[in-house]
Amino acid sequence: MRDGHTVNYKFLTAKLGMVLVVALAASAIDVLTALAGSEWRGDVFEVTQPPPGWVDFCARQPSECAGPTTVPGELALSWGAWMDLVRINTWVNETIKPLTDIEHWGVVDRWSYPDDGYGDCEDYVLLKRRMLIQSGWPREALLVTVVRNEKDEGHAVLTVTTDKGDYILDNENKNILLWSETRYQFVKRQSQADPNVWVSLTNQQRTIATATSR
Repeated sequence: MRDGHTVNYKFLTAKLGMVLVVALAASAIDVLTALAGSEWRGDVFEVTQPPPGWVDFCARQPSECAGPTTVPGELALSWGAWMDLVRINTWVNETIKPLTDIEHWGVVDRWSYPDDGYGDCEDYVLLKRRMLIQSGWPREALLVTVVRNEKDEGHAVLTVTTDKGDYILDNENKNILLWSETRYQFVKRQSQADPNVWVSLTNQQRTIATATSR
């Protein structure tokens, strides 16, 4: 633990939440209206191997990887739910400082909660997932996802599945986007039925059924 960098989640969350609610309310309404009807158009293929980092994380913290579960119906993306996503995504992105696993832990790949205020992409994802679950979001709607970026490098993001489409929470982008609005190649993600089952993905089809007038 680094002195002076321990994260005070409750204090900072409350402080940031008040600012964001005022600043982002109008844009949230615009986004939800414009994107109504958007949905995931990627194809899900067969079951595949989970990332080694996830397997190691689950071995160290098995309670965080409990499964299987019952898949719920579509999660309604209300104004309040959208603001929840914006608040948590922004807070984690602005609070956690980027640090590679080599610098942080002395190993190439280690998935963990960034409770000391430092982490890489997987750690951002795990923290967002935990905070959303603590806020009442169902685990089945929060899927850890592996992608490749424009440099063809591996990267992790959080996919949030809703009745308005699948949205991506990303530490490299402050905006929450539909999966098809990103420039990523989607590789695999957790199954909704069981967090320890992973499925392969393709994003060859990038069709969005959405109202385009904004």
